[in-house]
Amino acid sequence: MSLDEYKAKRRFEKTPEPPPRVEDDEGRRFVVQKHQASHLHYDFRLEMEGVLKSWAVPKGPSLNPNDKRLAMMVEDHPVSYLLFEGIIPEGNYGAGTVMVWDTGTWEPLGNAHEMLAKGDLKFRLVGEKLKGEFVLAHMRSRRPGSKGTEWLLIKKRDSAARENFDIDQFDWSVLSKRSMKQIAGDQGSEEWQSNRSATPRSRKNAWLADAIAVSDRRKAAASKAAKGTAAKSVSKRRSRPAKATAKGRSSTRKAG
Repeated sequence: MSLDEYKAKRRFEKTPEPPPRVEDDEGRRFVVQKHQASHLHYDFRLEMEGVLKSWAVPKGPSLNPNDKRLAMMVEDHPVSYLLFEGIIPEGNYGAGTVMVWDTGTWEPLGNAHEMLAKGDLKFRLVGEKLKGEFVLAHMRSRRPGSKGTEWLLIKKRDSAARENFDIDQFDWSVLSKRSMKQIAGDQGSEEWQSNRSATPRSRKNAWLADAIAVSDRRKAAASKAAKGTAAKSVSKRRSRPAKATAKGRSSTRKAG
């Protein structure tokens, strides 16, 4: 597998990032890196074909089978990128804090290469936070202007599923046990630089912002609808005794 796109974004005489080397061994490790750039997102990476197959997940992975997480496939990364945790300095592409949120091993549930090519990659994770079976499904319906990189990351229903899963409760690194805030405040943390300057609205950040905005609007609409239904239910319950009382008063007047 080629790392040409990864290489094209970097000048390795000016950055300590690992060179674009494809590994000979077919490893089976995975990593989820929490990345606070202009927008918070998670990078989900599977070691495969000598590189790290990578997806950017705006809301992060979930152990709740009801959650269908948008996952945008991005360029392959070298395997040596697996355990990077630190700060990308301001003025550089992807500037911000990076945490190794989870890592471990993965097992394909079938032929990994064929499933990836078909857009239906099923696998099992054995990490510190993520466990059990998942699927990465390539989305067939695409938004206007799409490059066809949209996938969905979905948890399968098994013993590791958790419907009350809250990713915000897991803000700690599996490497250093530090929070994002602690990593961001560590001036001695490893810094990776890129020759590509960050922009207020790069293409990558644009889709992240749009995806997050759409998700937030849907969540707000669902919450508003739920509150409206609850309010109507309360109103009906309150109105029933009032009607009964009114009928009782009317009967009393007639009897008198």
